[in-house]
Amino acid sequence: MSRPKIRWSKLYSFSCIPLRRAPRHAQVGQRGYSRVVHCNEPDNPEALQSNYRGNYVSTTKYTATNFIPKSLFEQFRRVANIYFLVVACVSFSPLAPYTALSVLAPLVVVIGATMAKEAVEDWRRRKQDIEANNRKAEVYGKDHNFHETRWKNLRVGDLIRVHKDEYFPADIFLISSSYEDGICYVETMNLDGETNLKLKQSLEVTSSICDEVSLEDFKAIIRCEDPNENLYSFVGNLQYSGKEYPLSLKQILLRDSKLKNTDYVHGVVVFTGHDTKVMKNATDPPSKRSKIERRMDRVIYVLFSTLITISFVGSFFFGTQTGRDLSDGKYRRWYICPSDTTVFFDPRRASLAALFHFLTGLMLYGYLIPISLYVSIEFVKVLQSIFINQDLDMYHDETDRPARARTSNLNEELGQIDTILSDKTGTLTCNSMEFIKCSIAGVAYGRGETEVERAVAGRHKDSDVESFEIYTDASGQGQVVDTHSYTRHVKGFNFEDERIMHGQWVNEPNHGIIQKFFQVLAICHTVIPEVNNQTGEIYYEAESPDEAAFVVAARELGFEFFERKQMSLSMREIDFEKGTKVDRNYELLHILEFSSTRKRMSVIVKSEEGRLLLLSKGADSVMLERLSKDGRSFLSDTRSHINKYSEAGLRTLVIAYRDLGEDEYRIWEDEFVNAKASISAERDALIDSAAEKIEKDLNLLGATAVEDKLQKGVPECIEKLEGAGIKIWVLTGDKMETAVNIGYACKLLRQGMKLIVITLDALDENHEKDMDKEAVVKVSSEAVRNQIQNGISQILSSKETAASFGLIIDGKSLNFALKKELEDSFLDLATRCASVICCRSSPKQKALVTRLVKVKTGKTTLSIGDGANDVSMLQEADVGIGISGVEGMQAVMASDFAIAQFQFLQRLLLVHGHWCYRRIAMMICYFFYKNITFGFTLFWFEAYASFSGQPAYNDWYMSFYNVFFTSLPVIALGVFDQDVSARLCLKNPLLYQEGMQNVLFNWPRILGWMCNGVGSSVIIFFCTTNAIIGQAFRGDGQVADYGILGVTMYTCVVWTVNCQMALSINYFTWIQHVFIWGSIAFWYLFLVVYGFLTPTLSTTAYMVLVEACAPSFLYWLSTLLVVVSSLLPYFSYRAFQTWFKPMPHDIIQRRRKWLEISENKSVNKNEKEDSGELPARVKNKLKHLEENLRHTRS
Repeated sequence: MSRPKIRWSKLYSFSCIPLRRAPRHAQVGQRGYSRVVHCNEPDNPEALQSNYRGNYVSTTKYTATNFIPKSLFEQFRRVANIYFLVVACVSFSPLAPYTALSVLAPLVVVIGATMAKEAVEDWRRRKQDIEANNRKAEVYGKDHNFHETRWKNLRVGDLIRVHKDEYFPADIFLISSSYEDGICYVETMNLDGETNLKLKQSLEVTSSICDEVSLEDFKAIIRCEDPNENLYSFVGNLQYSGKEYPLSLKQILLRDSKLKNTDYVHGVVVFTGHDTKVMKNATDPPSKRSKIERRMDRVIYVLFSTLITISFVGSFFFGTQTGRDLSDGKYRRWYICPSDTTVFFDPRRASLAALFHFLTGLMLYGYLIPISLYVSIEFVKVLQSIFINQDLDMYHDETDRPARARTSNLNEELGQIDTILSDKTGTLTCNSMEFIKCSIAGVAYGRGETEVERAVAGRHKDSDVESFEIYTDASGQGQVVDTHSYTRHVKGFNFEDERIMHGQWVNEPNHGIIQKFFQVLAICHTVIPEVNNQTGEIYYEAESPDEAAFVVAARELGFEFFERKQMSLSMREIDFEKGTKVDRNYELLHILEFSSTRKRMSVIVKSEEGRLLLLSKGADSVMLERLSKDGRSFLSDTRSHINKYSEAGLRTLVIAYRDLGEDEYRIWEDEFVNAKASISAERDALIDSAAEKIEKDLNLLGATAVEDKLQKGVPECIEKLEGAGIKIWVLTGDKMETAVNIGYACKLLRQGMKLIVITLDALDENHEKDMDKEAVVKVSSEAVRNQIQNGISQILSSKETAASFGLIIDGKSLNFALKKELEDSFLDLATRCASVICCRSSPKQKALVTRLVKVKTGKTTLSIGDGANDVSMLQEADVGIGISGVEGMQAVMASDFAIAQFQFLQRLLLVHGHWCYRRIAMMICYFFYKNITFGFTLFWFEAYASFSGQPAYNDWYMSFYNVFFTSLPVIALGVFDQDVSARLCLKNPLLYQEGMQNVLFNWPRILGWMCNGVGSSVIIFFCTTNAIIGQAFRGDGQVADYGILGVTMYTCVVWTVNCQMALSINYFTWIQHVFIWGSIAFWYLFLVVYGFLTPTLSTTAYMVLVEACAPSFLYWLSTLLVVVSSLLPYFSYRAFQTWFKPMPHDIIQRRRKWLEISENKSVNKNEKEDSGELPARVKNKLKHLEENLRHTRS
């Protein structure tokens, strides 16, 4: 195969992804680093003895053999299901008040439905596994040719070939590629979600092994780390041709990443199957349960307690009555033949009979426990998640990404959020950098105005309708410029300044420095240029948006980087002496890459004139201290500009350079090359040390400022969320000035808000250096303590509300504030403030703050972020929201819900969260109501029948109650009900307070529904018995018997609970009508069909409707009167509540109806709506709610 003649050996001096330090190569062979791979010899006896895993992968939860036992175990972890299983088992004994089949059938239906759902989901995963395991791969065989095989057949040590756009079937050691120097491009979206390509490179010693002949002779041994989940490090050695070579992640191609822009690669399988890094990372996220679900478990325990109580009461009275049947040798109730009975009714052993009756009662009153509750809730939550996924108002056109509910367990939790903890970059902002300003030779360039500057101008009230700024040119003369006159045409470039654009920089006094400044931007990077053959346009493949913005800015200002070769960079620029464009080539000697610890990057190049240059860019905190004495000419002005840029919310980098002498460079290069060749544990430290020695005595050129714009709709979204009473904290790694001004721009901080700032910057650094570490910690801790106490005192002594305060704290102070002795006072201060911003926060600090708020306040927390550094915060919060943005998909993969833009959060919470909370809360309460109504009619009947254990209803009536006659309406409630429309939810964010205050599922509300159920059962039983017992029921004058009484009571129960549902629903659809009235109709249909069965099967239901109930006027009249009487208490309560103590949604509904009436009376309804006044009662209620909210937040 032909190979491109490009060598990249010296392009990357550091490893491609040096994000984490790990124990290095000196540990190979020790514990944790014991894997041995025989390259191209998978059948080597030593390799066979290692018995490494195969490449077969399974992501399923179950197998064919363990599905039934494991799935049953999962189902019976729920206490309610265990109870029904025990009841079903005991129902085969004489203790059961009904037949075993009537109890077993509903349990089988419920458990079977849940298991079927699990099986379907697992089968989908199984099909994905089958597809992946049977993909084709090319393996080098014993006949020295490549043959196709399936992924699952690969073994450790196999030599394989992967072609362009194919996925890697295992973790592979890169031997060579279609490029002569062994480089290849890899897309790792399936691993970390990042879309930018990663550059991998083989060892130079193996890069020439590319054809079948050379592959035949390739035999080597890899000794490396054991399988682990760390995606960003690899430790190992290659023993080849008698020499040992250190390996890094640079030479490892991970499973499920894809080969891009490279025709083919050769490699050796190192890790297979579940030993690969991607599979090691395939762990389930932390299990989260909503607060409603946890409270529901406690309510179930209350129902169990009620069940035991009424069973005990029944058995007590039964034992008392049975014991009194035998008195002085005479039988009191002789008509039930107590002298000829079993042990269950023996008056001579009344205590034993009472014990058996207690067990019977536990089964009889088991209908208090809703058997279908869990499966119904699961089904409803899945449908709710589908509605969230399909909401077009949360679909982002630009990225083609809809909202996604990654779990359905937390839908209702979205409606109870008290505190939002948000990342900034990529979450509130776009993470799409635009070059907007720069400072060169102490002169500020760039006429653009950022969103933050506009917010600051509004805050200081010194900006007019049109925005103008005064810029100082090199001569010191000010000029007024219209800052709104420019338009942006190029992605990543939003710069406007006629002094240096269109080649005018050559007329500037410091044109030489300006030239060097943009040369550094055009050369100091790792960007790869790609030319569109059709249009001739150049596109840049960059590792970060910042780098792309710098290269684009240099191009737009006349310094176009257009080609990168094996050891050179080419750019096209204007020769200011000749005034023409010239191509300049620079020999690329070394690249010292950027890392989070170095905070800078440098390149060493040689110009066409033979000058050795070190070009560097980095954070001001590390760059300014590396300037030479002669290179600080305009340090003061540059530092001032950097501070102003930070205040404007811009990200800054310092640009510098230095000339290198030949002797200095040669000595340094020897040390640097030796450091790279080292295989000791100090290898990275040696490389860093060598880099430090050359990156010094720099000459300052200036600074860049790029803007990360706020996402669309962020200020409006924050304003809505705060209007709902939700507290918002921002946890960011940015500087304090940047974070504060972004806070003002997004309306997190408001004009007139007093800021409480906690920082340790005020400590005297020189004094700090004189103290030992322990003394510094003590002084810093005390300083933070004093600032926290002063902040609390300031709020308490202020006449204003807490909503007038904002808290700002930096990362160093946060370390001390999160200590055990200060965390309570810090949280007390933070919760008294309307907004909190934590600056310079590390990922660990973000997670600790989230945990502190969640645990100490007991309120529901939500974390939202877009990057890998936000994962721990998302998993720590009650609800984690991932933004599918520029930084990849790691946050999304660790989240519970995913959205494309922060602005969609208001709809997710205020609409879907509000609806889901209401639906689930009402659904559960209604479940308890209908089961208590039904269960207590059994208790009243048993009391009426001397606690004999006789059920009031036919066995199959009771079995089908929860499954067929009352289940569908409550599911429709959980899926479709709306108290108000989505538009009104967003227009009236105060509605969200219902969920925050948990007004629909607190104990008074739950007990109220339970009492309603008990009351309904009392009305149904006593009204029914008094209405039909003793009266002529049939046409021939016969009175109602046991079967007729049971049917009549059951009919009243079915009508009452379904009509109660109709009263509770706020938003009717045809589905609700079908389910509610269909359930009632199905009861009559069931009676007809079941009544036609033989008496041995239908027992008391034989022809009971057709022959007895349907022809009787008393049956229908009793049903009507009893149902109306049962519903009257709830109807009266709701009428009173709506008029005198309305809930927020009641007020909104009345407001909407009043406006509709006003519109109908108006000729022009739009004019009427604008001019209409709300009724005084409604206005007063809205005002009262707003005052309550302010009082709660203060």
